[in-house]
Amino acid sequence: MTHPNAQGFNTRAVHAGQTPDPTTGAVIPPLYQTTTFAQDGIGKLRNGYEYGRGTNPTRDALQFQIAALEGGSHAFSFSSGLAAEDALIRAALRPGDHIVLGNDAYGGTYRLIDRVLSQWGITNTAVDMADPDAVRAAIAANNTKMVWVETPSNPMMKITDIAATAQLAHDAGALLVVDNTFASPYLQQPLTFGADVVVHSTTKYIGGHSDASGGAVVVNDDELAEKIGFIQFAVGAVSAPMEAWLTTRGLKTLGVRMDRHSSNATAIARWLQDQDEVERVYYPGLPEHPGHDLAAAQMKDFGGMISVTFKGGAEAAKKVAESTHVFLLAESLGGIESLMNYPSDMTHASVKGTELAVPENLVRLSVGIEDLEDLIADLERAISSLR
Repeated sequence: MTHPNAQGFNTRAVHAGQTPDPTTGAVIPPLYQTTTFAQDGIGKLRNGYEYGRGTNPTRDALQFQIAALEGGSHAFSFSSGLAAEDALIRAALRPGDHIVLGNDAYGGTYRLIDRVLSQWGITNTAVDMADPDAVRAAIAANNTKMVWVETPSNPMMKITDIAATAQLAHDAGALLVVDNTFASPYLQQPLTFGADVVVHSTTKYIGGHSDASGGAVVVNDDELAEKIGFIQFAVGAVSAPMEAWLTTRGLKTLGVRMDRHSSNATAIARWLQDQDEVERVYYPGLPEHPGHDLAAAQMKDFGGMISVTFKGGAEAAKKVAESTHVFLLAESLGGIESLMNYPSDMTHASVKGTELAVPENLVRLSVGIEDLEDLIADLERAISSLR
């Protein structure tokens, strides 16, 4: 298989890594639900397949598909987004190295770096990634080997200039990692702006149906890819065949889903701005968002994630979060169904009391692909309960 670089995104999403089965002609490649592979003799492997932790055709197809969509030469599929991040960091860094990351990073990422990998000698500094001077100073003050960016960030929806941050990182000999989960490869390809590594929770938009957990790392550097591949094999947090197959299925419709997520979210963000109970709407698609112009330059559209703060404080935010019916109160994001989340006590509870703490009057919306009128009516009922 070769990367169909001349083809459009949706064509690649449907066909990359999806060669029809050579035996039957099945248009959808089979699910290889197996842990081991018969050998034609000692050391005589069929097409390199030996044991499921090392290789599996279903996982290989997904990895090829993700690489093709992110514009990378290598992709690795893991059992979760955090497993992918952990493997990347241990492959690329050593005890004594330093990570600079955003001061509103996803709570799970910060917990991994600050509470788990710190025991391995990795240190970190959290800064406002939208402030180049702060980023430059944090890099210079430490043995920084990795700069970690989320854009849009979770949940404050900050936008970081990928190209400019890549330059800052590279000037110091550090890698730039971009968590592209919120945008997805359909809306943004960080490698084209100078990022060294892209990470995803494929559980979210890439899978898109809230039925398969996974994570991915994408790179263009052969040496780094070899190190990540070794950690993937040696530690073994790989995506299982069923999860890989489901993720491939979901990824094929990413483009059409993201168009609907984005159009619904844009309309809802504008509607929320007009509600008296709302303090502020965080959505890069709004012209008032401080990162709007940069997001428009880096992204195809503005995505399906919105954060909202309420004038009534934590009590009002919790009441809204618990009063919707179409928006389901749940963690995670990026599925076809709309979700409502109260980050302070849910996804970001682990960073309470730190500089990464989320405002207690904030709720996060993952806007799905339902009918817009039903979503707005659901929010109207919930917000009206505050009056």
